[in-house]
Amino acid sequence: MKAARLYGPGDLRVEDIAAPDVPDAGWVKLKVDAAGICGSDLHNFRTGQWISRSPSTAGHELTGTVIAVGEGVDTIAIGDRVVADSRFWCGECAQCRAGNRHLCASLGFVGEICDGGFAEQAVLPARLLHSVDAALDARVAAMAEPLAVALHAVRRLPKAAASVLVLGCGTIGGLAALLLSRTFAGTVLIADRNQARCARVARVTGATIVDLDPNAIASASANTPLLAAVEATGSITALSQLLGVLGPGGTIAMVGIFHGRLDIDPNMLVEREIALLGCHAFADELPDAIRMLGDLSEPLISLIDREIGLDDVPAAYRRLLAGQGDGLKTIIRMQQPLEHP
Repeated sequence: MKAARLYGPGDLRVEDIAAPDVPDAGWVKLKVDAAGICGSDLHNFRTGQWISRSPSTAGHELTGTVIAVGEGVDTIAIGDRVVADSRFWCGECAQCRAGNRHLCASLGFVGEICDGGFAEQAVLPARLLHSVDAALDARVAAMAEPLAVALHAVRRLPKAAASVLVLGCGTIGGLAALLLSRTFAGTVLIADRNQARCARVARVTGATIVDLDPNAIASASANTPLLAAVEATGSITALSQLLGVLGPGGTIAMVGIFHGRLDIDPNMLVEREIALLGCHAFADELPDAIRMLGDLSEPLISLIDREIGLDDVPAAYRRLLAGQGDGLKTIIRMQQPLEHP
């Protein structure tokens, strides 16, 4: 079968490899239908920060069809359509026992700890798989995982804010804007230096585009203080600018993956009572995100940048790292026939 495998920083190869064997007890074999390229995939390719085994098949945003189940698996069956939980947790540490699997002491991710979805077939633990409607568009199903990430960030924001700013209209920022447009009673503002991408998110969500400037934000929010923001750029410069426009008592849900370190005066946080909230993956939002997919199918498809095949993955990485494109998500489609073991 064909797979896109990461060997090291900057070294991604599309190769023909042996298809997985019959799955072990508790594991499931999938025919991968579609997978999304995530910003963390690009970060790992660029820096090698999370390379724990080489080579490894990348891809943690995936949907597929079950073609074999290991011993003891009774929650899903051959022929089921599923999406994958990206988090590979231990289940034994204090955080896991408390239900905080996203804070697991030894947390890893699909595509790192085990091979992921940038392949024609994948083998994953049954505990990570969630069933989806068989009629759901595979492109939409592949966006369940990033939608859960965006939902986690949005749910960490204060509920009483009159306006909220989403900084960065990449996948998570754009999906956060989409969720806020459906659930937030106030004004949704968006900002991104990629003007075409920002315009697409505005068209789909109805959000208002603003410059990262106090006067522009005040004008767009009827002079109410900005008390809530989602930081989805991973840019130190952008975060510093955001701190400059946030009102006293404001909260920033930080979901971007950063390069570099922030030089900040902590007294500014103390004196203005600014809350910086880290948002790591998601907690228990994936089932809720899956339930939303049907109603959100049309806008989610409208936010897709392009669809590609496995052979196109290295070129897509280069294009995305260069900041090209006006959509939120590149979807890899696998259109091989269903194979049973």
